[in-house]
Amino acid sequence: IFMELIQWADKYLTGFKEIDNQHKGLVILINELFTLMQQGKAKKHLGEIFDHLTDYTKKHFFEEEKMMVKYAYKEYTQHKEEHKKFIEQLAKFKTEFAQNKITISIEMLNFLKQWLLNHILVTDMKYVPHIKQVEINY
Repeated sequence: IFMELIQWADKYLTGFKEIDNQHKGLVILINELFTLMQQGKAKKHLGEIFDHLTDYTKKHFFEEEKMMVKYAYKEYTQHKEEHKKFIEQLAKFKTEFAQNKITISIEMLNFLKQWLLNHILVTDMKYVPHIKQVEINY
């Protein structure tokens, strides 16, 4: 039986259904990667997983950024920069993997896990009260 790297919990909920569903989707993708690694199949599927993770992440970031602009979130620029850095890190992982410089490792998975959870619990949670307040007065 395989363990999940990330267990979804209610504390990750922002209260915005679409954003929460996308966060759950990212958790599922990282857990899939973890399962493949445990089964020794990660190498074979890593390219497509990275593509999927990158596409999904870009789509999610786009939705978040659109919402932040709509509600004039003051920390939008810093938040967007964090998104950009994460996409760059994913691209770097993919390139290094393609050139056989790295293999899928627990360190990489932990980076993905820590980044995602920190991003949801710290960075994303910062915009929640702002947007909810603006929505009330909208």
